[in-house]
Amino acid sequence: MTLYIAREASKLWRRICMETKVELSLLAEKWKLLLAGVFFQYLHGLAARGVHYFHRPGPTLQDVGFFLFPELGQDKSYISEAVFTFVFLNFLLWTFHPFIFQSKRFHTVLLWCRVLAFLVASQLLRIITFYSTQLPGPNYHCREGSKLARLPRPDNALEVLLINFPRGVLYGCGDLIFSSHMIFTLVFVRTYQKYGTQRSTKQLAWLIAVIQSLLIIASRKHYTVDIIVAWYTVNLVVFFVDQKLPELPDRTNASSSSPLLPLSTKDKESKTKEENHKLLNGNSGDATDWRQRTQVNGKILEDGNAVRADSAMNAN
Repeated sequence: MTLYIAREASKLWRRICMETKVELSLLAEKWKLLLAGVFFQYLHGLAARGVHYFHRPGPTLQDVGFFLFPELGQDKSYISEAVFTFVFLNFLLWTFHPFIFQSKRFHTVLLWCRVLAFLVASQLLRIITFYSTQLPGPNYHCREGSKLARLPRPDNALEVLLINFPRGVLYGCGDLIFSSHMIFTLVFVRTYQKYGTQRSTKQLAWLIAVIQSLLIIASRKHYTVDIIVAWYTVNLVVFFVDQKLPELPDRTNASSSSPLLPLSTKDKESKTKEENHKLLNGNSGDATDWRQRTQVNGKILEDGNAVRADSAMNAN
């Protein structure tokens, strides 16, 4: 048992090292795109922080979702955040599964380039939208009477650029249309829908996205319109951007046809003997070519037909 665990651990380590080498070579080519996508996440947070200075608390707007779904309360608002964290961490781990498992469909670096492209396009539309119209925030810290509903005029530019992370991100107001949480959730679900392999997981992911939407409304973090706009905007953005981007190379056949790990000495000798045996029998490497060969006078004949023909000629 100990020997088996040691052997499997050795294989796993070699697989991780080889995959890391491949991903690092891709990272050397695509690092500018990844860095730009990550930097835009900061710009998106900076824009959300900036609109908070323009936020003016007021009466909560009439909303169908607020009538249909009871308010969870401020003490239970963490539930939607817990669901989002669950989705984010699971997607993050899934994108790195090629380092562990033999079966794989994509390169992690290329997949994240694609994901960041979806996020940037969606977030750019979001910035334009929430700067166009500021709505009074329905969240508890954005309502009248809350000290966090209004931000005082910044003393310097550095105060704005630092965005008071993470408090400024968690307690933002004014960046409503449309939901940033739903952007990430829908991009992750759509990506797994295309590149994932487990059908049941895909169905579960869509169900969690719906539950996440309802929890956000019940937590009064967004109006219903913010969720609805996110659903059709993000799906359309992913659909059109995905068509413009080059398709990811499918690694399914490559991983199955050529093993990732190098062959051991025993495997190499076994493979060499098998190839020599096929050559001696006149059989090519094609597994479908199962016809029997017969060797006569140094010549390899198929099905013994030539032998019978030669015997008939000698009889005459």
